[in-house]
Amino acid sequence: MINRKRFSLRRPIWVSSTIANNTPLRTNASFIFAPLPAAGVSSATLWLGGGAGIGARVDLGWGPASTQGCNDGAMTEEAVVRLVVVDDQAAVREGLVLLVGTVAGIDVVGQAADGEAAVAVVERERPDVVLMDLGMPRCDGVAATERIHARFPDTQVVVLTTYHDDDSILRALRAGAVGYLTKAADRHQIGRAVHAAAAGQAVLEPSVQRRLLAVAGAARAVPADDLTDREADVLRRLAAGRNNREIAKDLVITEATVKSHINRIFAKTGSRDRAQAIRYAYDHGYTR
Repeated sequence: MINRKRFSLRRPIWVSSTIANNTPLRTNASFIFAPLPAAGVSSATLWLGGGAGIGARVDLGWGPASTQGCNDGAMTEEAVVRLVVVDDQAAVREGLVLLVGTVAGIDVVGQAADGEAAVAVVERERPDVVLMDLGMPRCDGVAATERIHARFPDTQVVVLTTYHDDDSILRALRAGAVGYLTKAADRHQIGRAVHAAAAGQAVLEPSVQRRLLAVAGAARAVPADDLTDREADVLRRLAAGRNNREIAKDLVITEATVKSHINRIFAKTGSRDRAQAIRYAYDHGYTR
């Protein structure tokens, strides 16, 4: 497998090159993929694919002062998130593949029509994130999420579904999903959720956050651990998808204090990250 890195450009550029029949070609691009140079190699060749099998090769200078092929050397390295799309409706699934494939920094490496196929694709491709529907035949999205979370802990699951009732949300999050969106989300919202999940952050659509806040505010759980009342308040808001700034505003404390509470929550609950703390909250009654 070729070792590649993706480079995003701060603005589109024109790359001049020549196709196989020596006809000049100018390609407007906002991002490119290029192979990494081997040790001691000062240049490499970039292939810009085109339609109908047409493509162009561009020599890239890798030297310290090289800016060949870009304006002002305006090229920055960016990690690419490998994504698998899972939905039982072919038209929806294929539309999502095309839609999300246009989001910068996301590479759709596979798709599946049900939970069983999803687990198999994840095993084969080892993606960073899975975009998961819930209502599917053979193996539904909750069961698939649970299996993926158990077998492939480095792969994060973001649910994208028409369901936004309390039970569906809670079941998905308890299974290990770190994000929950409804199909009313646009490509920018989906893209942000995928990138956030790849970074280990929990992402919940605002409407889902409101439902969870309502559930959390309906009753205070009796702590089964040694969390203080304030730490329990912070944990409930974590489970509702609030970020540090929002929690600080809700509780009228500083963000630094919120971080201190979260670190103590991690230590007391045995959680490694926010996603595990959220699952702890659901499993131990902090959302009821």
